[in-house]
Amino acid sequence: MAIVIRKKAKAPPPEPLVSRPRRSGRITIRKRRPSDCTRDIACAPVNPFPEIPDPFGHGQRAVDFLRGLKHPKSRLPGQAFQLDPWQEKIVRQIYGPCDKFGNRIIQSVVIMVPRGNRKTSLAAALTLLHTIGPEAVPGGEVLLAAADQKQAKIGLQEAIGLIQAGEHDLWRKGQGNVRFDAASQIKLQEYKNRISFPNGSWLEALSNDAGTQHGRTPVFALCDEIHAWRKRDLWDVIDTGLAKVDNSLRVTITTAGRGQENVAFQVIDYARRVARGEIDDPSTLAVLYETPADADWQDESLWHLANPGLAHGYPSLSGLRRIARAAANSPADRDAFRQLHLNVWLGHSSTPFVDMPIYDIGASAFDVAELEGEPCWLGVDLSSNSDLTVIVAAWRDGNGGYIVHPWFFCPEDNLQRRADRDGVPYPYWAEQGFIEPTPGNVVDFRHVEDTIRYLCERFDVREIAFDPHLARNMLNNLLEDGFPAVEMRQGWITMAPAIKELERAIIAGKFLHGGHPVLRWNFDNIAVETDKAGNKSFHKGKSRDRIDGAVAAAMAVARASTGEDTRSVYETDDRADGLLIF
Repeated sequence: MAIVIRKKAKAPPPEPLVSRPRRSGRITIRKRRPSDCTRDIACAPVNPFPEIPDPFGHGQRAVDFLRGLKHPKSRLPGQAFQLDPWQEKIVRQIYGPCDKFGNRIIQSVVIMVPRGNRKTSLAAALTLLHTIGPEAVPGGEVLLAAADQKQAKIGLQEAIGLIQAGEHDLWRKGQGNVRFDAASQIKLQEYKNRISFPNGSWLEALSNDAGTQHGRTPVFALCDEIHAWRKRDLWDVIDTGLAKVDNSLRVTITTAGRGQENVAFQVIDYARRVARGEIDDPSTLAVLYETPADADWQDESLWHLANPGLAHGYPSLSGLRRIARAAANSPADRDAFRQLHLNVWLGHSSTPFVDMPIYDIGASAFDVAELEGEPCWLGVDLSSNSDLTVIVAAWRDGNGGYIVHPWFFCPEDNLQRRADRDGVPYPYWAEQGFIEPTPGNVVDFRHVEDTIRYLCERFDVREIAFDPHLARNMLNNLLEDGFPAVEMRQGWITMAPAIKELERAIIAGKFLHGGHPVLRWNFDNIAVETDKAGNKSFHKGKSRDRIDGAVAAAMAVARASTGEDTRSVYETDDRADGLLIF
């Protein structure tokens, strides 16, 4: 018997969506013909992840709801929302496992996935799951938080698109057969960046640059691209707000970032430790698609491991190949490719002085008290209003290397403002003793001088190296009192050999710094400039970066280096050409 396949009549073009009013109004939901709805919730495939516990069926109902969504850009029949297996597994892992009372076990989700893997679509769908779907709580506050208003609105617009493309029947099913006129009752309040739903819940877009947001009590929070959050204020507000509500949930979705002195790295580092089993936290789900920092970034097999969407057509493989070809000849583009498309967490600088994993070899703890009485050299970098002031002490270790310890100073009055500007936790560092705030809105140089005098009493200080630019008065005061203060100008001729010796020690694993976080941050910020002769100079990668501790460390190491060598510096081969002025 022959089987006749009838050609399906060409469907009419979809009706245009009614544009939104500028400030406030209702969201129009497109009505569809029954023939257009080719994929219904009841047609969902069998659960491909039976190993994930789902005793109450909450994972299945979440998947069913998401599959019932429509996406205006979807190429699937009926514009069905594309929920691919890797995404479905995450959804089931979040909502399936429950305790004996039916309460969700997972309370925090950390998803790190590269750019182009449709993070925004999944994020928007999850916010609807908690406002209009089966996870909705009447009157519940749902937040979509991002680094700035533009990014936050992208997520909100994605949610609006899902609503506009949806059907009345979907909202009825999502609300347990409660009927309502979705077109008239789902309201957009654009001036508030908010969508209100008929069950009293609302979805609001917040930005990390919008000031304080205290008083929040969200039942669900989606934190988007936290690698771009310069401040942690909003993170803390959301964190404390979620703690007020039983069975609340935070989902963090981000691409890899740069540096370690930010909330994003702290969140990812915690998730990594949970994933490795170092921390026992059953309430946290870590889904981390990343590649090792030393992996071959041009190996396309790694691209597929880091980008789960590639198996389903996104991001564009040909697009990745084009970007990779351009990156092969540009170190900056290469780092951007590794960060954004392979999820390699990078250091701050695009032209780093040394690889930070090599620097971290010297992070072993040591007791500075055991160095009392040992020959010591100080490097001092005094600051302008925006930079840090730092004293770095260097001791020779007897094996061709150095032990260093810093003392950082900054003004007390603008500590929090500095933290907001630089994106690092100055108040926390001050509490932990890594930075010493001095009274007022500028560093008290008299206190710094008193600290130098104290260090000279405590240690066998052989030299105190200053850049005379801001230190003339302090240097003269110390010289008059018999302290071994010397000038060390921060030009190419003076600093090139200092930087070279510092680099040699770090690469050789002979630079013990004890893991001081502020000093590490300073080294991570270094942008290197190299002249035709191969001499190197330190610069800031960005205006908010601070490198003062690294500069002072180079000065101290340089003076310690000459202190252990009885030859004149002019008799060595490893020096820059010209007259050396210290």
